[in-house]
Order: sequence, then structure tokens, then C-alpha cells
Amino acid sequence: MTRLVIFAKAPQPGAVKTRLIPALGADGAAALARAMLAHTLQQALAAGLDAVELCMSPAPGDPAWRGVALPAGVACTAQGDGDLGERMDRAMQRALALHPGPLLLIGTDCPALGSEYLREAARQLTQHDAVLLPVADGGYVLIGLQAPCPEVFTHMAWSTPAVAAETLQRLSALGLRVWQGPMLHDIDEVADLVHLPAGFAAPKHQAKSASSPIGTSASSS
Repeated sequence: MTRLVIFAKAPQPGAVKTRLIPALGADGAAALARAMLAHTLQQALAAGLDAVELCMSPAPGDPAWRGVALPAGVACTAQGDGDLGERMDRAMQRALALHPGPLLLIGTDCPALGSEYLREAARQLTQHDAVLLPVADGGYVLIGLQAPCPEVFTHMAWSTPAVAAETLQRLSALGLRVWQGPMLHDIDEVADLVHLPAGFAAPKHQAKSASSPIGTSASSS
């Protein structure tokens, strides 16, 4: 039984995708974040895995999530406090304690991470101890584990080009069998906007003072 946990921030202007604000404005960056969240949820459900959980910051029910429609069949949980590694480890340990077995964790920053990649990662995780999908900036957009592994999340230099390499090194040092998928691109910086997939709601670049939202059709946390 493979479960999928999605890490996401509420798509509020000025609180998400801040590195895109110079090009899109605060509202445009938030609209793109909302589009990518919707897209990620749609792809997660299309993958046909056993369960999908949205691990939210702030917690479910917070006013920041007002107006954000979530599809049926998605469980909602809170990320809680701590740095990214602490929150990821806590979410994985909680999910694995409730439902032992293969668990995938993703963010919402990679529109290219479609249902096919999710199904393949789930398939590989039945044959390996861990799976990882790296991105071009040195991080990763998916990690999967068969059992809790806090060693891969603690004391990590997040948001640096060494994250994926360091994670793979730690997994190898633990003697785990690891499958690494193809490299993808996430959307964090203005230069990353060229990697929005065809047919995705592609934003138009705005002046620094712009605040008009982009379209929100079909859409680290």
C-alpha cells in the first residue's frame, strides 16, 4: 500500500514563491503557487496510489487556506514547527507509524512531476529501500522510503546545491538500496519559468511593481 504525502504552503501573496515576485509580483507568484498546488493534487490522484495526504503550512483550517479548493479523497494534516527536515521527518514518521509500507513525499514546485513519475517511483519503491527524484538546482522533488529514516533529514543544508548529493550519500552510508529517477526542474527562480510544461498556465513577466495574478488553470515547501 503506497501512500503519497504532499508538502504545501498556503498560496498567499508575499508568503510563497517570493523569489518570483520580481518578475510576477506578489499576487502573480501566489497565483502560480496555487496553480502548481492544484496541478500536483490532480496528478497525485491520477497516479492511482493507495492514499494521498496534503501536509499543510499553516495547519488545516487556518484562514490562509480560505478559498483554496481541495479535491475529495485527500487527507489534510499539519506540518507543524521546525525546519524543513524536521517537518518532513515528522510527517514521514507519523504516516509510516499509522500505515507501515512504501511512502512517497513530494512538494508542489515541479509541474513536470506527473502521474507517470509518481507511479514509477511507487513501483521502484517496492523493489528498493528508498527512491529519489533530483532536480537541476541540486535538490530533489520526491523522496520515498520503506521505513523511517531521520538520518536523511536532520542537519541538512536545505536550499543548497548539495541537498540531493548529500541525501544519496547518507542513504548509501546506511546500506539502503536506492533508485534514482531522472533529473527534473522545479520552479523557484525567475529563470526557472522557462521550464513550465507546455499547456501549463504560463505567467507573463511583470514589472517589479506588478500585482496582477496570472491564470490558475490546471496547475519545498
